[in-house]
Amino acid sequence: MKVMSNLRHRILPPRFLSENPKEAGFCLWLLHPDPSSRPKAREIVQSEFINEVQDVLAERQAAVNVDEEDAETEMLLDFLLCLQKQKQERACRLAQDVYCLTSDIEEVEKRRSFLMCRGPVTIGQKDSVFPSKNHKARDTTNKSQKFIYEDKESMKFDNNSIDRESSVAETGKCGFHQEEIPNKSNTFTSKGAWLMKNFKHLEQVYFSMRGKIEPSEKDCSNSWSAQKIPLKSSSIDLLNRDSNKIRERETVNVDHLGCFFDSICKYARYSRFEVRATLRHGDLLNTANVICSVSFDRDQEFFATAGVSKKIKVFGCDAVLNENVDIHYPAVEMASNAKLSSVCWNNYIKSYIASTDYDGIVQLWDASIGQKFTQFSEHQKRAWSVDFSQVDPTKLASGSDDCTVRLWSINQESSIGTIKTVANVCCVQFPPDSANMITFGSADYKIYCYDLRNTKIPWCTLAGHGKAVSYVKFIDSSTIVSASTDNTLKLWDLTKANPSGVSNNACTLTFTGHTNEKNFVGLSVVDGYIACGSETNSVFAYYKSLPMPMGSHRFGFADPISGQEMEDDSGQFVSSVCWRGKSKIMVAANSTGNIKLLEMV
Repeated sequence: MKVMSNLRHRILPPRFLSENPKEAGFCLWLLHPDPSSRPKAREIVQSEFINEVQDVLAERQAAVNVDEEDAETEMLLDFLLCLQKQKQERACRLAQDVYCLTSDIEEVEKRRSFLMCRGPVTIGQKDSVFPSKNHKARDTTNKSQKFIYEDKESMKFDNNSIDRESSVAETGKCGFHQEEIPNKSNTFTSKGAWLMKNFKHLEQVYFSMRGKIEPSEKDCSNSWSAQKIPLKSSSIDLLNRDSNKIRERETVNVDHLGCFFDSICKYARYSRFEVRATLRHGDLLNTANVICSVSFDRDQEFFATAGVSKKIKVFGCDAVLNENVDIHYPAVEMASNAKLSSVCWNNYIKSYIASTDYDGIVQLWDASIGQKFTQFSEHQKRAWSVDFSQVDPTKLASGSDDCTVRLWSINQESSIGTIKTVANVCCVQFPPDSANMITFGSADYKIYCYDLRNTKIPWCTLAGHGKAVSYVKFIDSSTIVSASTDNTLKLWDLTKANPSGVSNNACTLTFTGHTNEKNFVGLSVVDGYIACGSETNSVFAYYKSLPMPMGSHRFGFADPISGQEMEDDSGQFVSSVCWRGKSKIMVAANSTGNIKLLEMV
């Protein structure tokens, strides 16, 4: 109250007067005793004191605006610098890609010129321009020719490529006129649809192969042929690596450009399947006709089928292909007590067949007399798979839902070894060059490789699939392909596997295109070609170095009585496939017991 009373009488606190003289003078002006002398509103607004305050506020606001603009500018600058860095990195990669393409184009043109200038090409010189395998000391031309002519199936398999290359070479001579050169635009037109359809996949594969070259080698050579890599490991080498018995292996020059060329040629060589023969496996009165497994004998003369009909049927392949009849009868038929899940022919003893069934029984059959001669009953649950060793034909292995892999000998009455795992075993496979290694796929989404001399722990574990692994097959001694109900096939390089734990980086390629989410659909490999079934009732074929399908064939639905093809095949699936050795012929079967012999064309 005292302060307000003093203010009425124009008495201000002494401290206020001393510290704020301008504010004190302004207050006294407003409190002038003579009302007429007090300032008007306009005078107050235009007074020096008020203007100074407004100037200070304006300066402060300007400073705030500058700070905000600076922050926004800094953010914009950061964005532009980041974008510039990304574009520069992309430009660097693009420039590197263009450099690689330019150098490889030059290399191809050099090889093409050499091909045209050297004259006619003999069979033995077939792969000297674009070699697809390691450059080793080669035999003479006559020896190579002799080898190819002796191997009639290989001759048939490579006939188209030999004819194509020979025809180009025979017309090419040094110094011929430009108009004699085959028109590139015509070639592109003929292959344009195929090329554009698979352009993205081919681009990925090309740069993936290119990326395997060391930077120093890229700088010192325009071609890919200068790169040195180790020779392919055998299964024995792989197992010895875990035993600290690593030996120095020879390194050789590998032509990755030639490998890419070889992959494209083998992929483009075939694009579809033609039906060579069709036969029914099941009985008309039996609705359970799913064929679970198909296997060829040692000489590729007969194939055996087995499935839920509880019968193993053996057919003569040539008889099925050549006989112009509607009904084909098996050469041998053997009955089992339970549904059959797998069948495998011994690659040394021609008449021996092994099978597994839903009761967990492993049986050995002699097809020459059509009878079972022994059985093993140690599995506690359904057995899914059986495989004979190719190195030791007396040894076989089986995998079961009882989470075990059991090893057997045809000369002993009980198992000779057992591998216990944490999940159901869906498939087993021996490598082609060793009886001391076994690989199997499991329901825990993993693939296990074991050294049979030490079965306490796996030699390596491969992880990458998203569901159960239903099949594993060896493409060569250090490369396997696996099938899973995650709709994929995967290619694995065992030389990249980690013996001390789970290997997540050993997968080199993933194949997609078929459908497989719940059933066993079959898997077979030969000479780099991979075949599998699909739940779309189709067969798909892939080549080992390209992720997209080469071609497919839809089974369709055959009426069980008339045998006529029907449109509705929903719910059916291809259940097994098997190549006929190194040929273009494949046996495929589906869930209705329909069997087709298909030829890649």
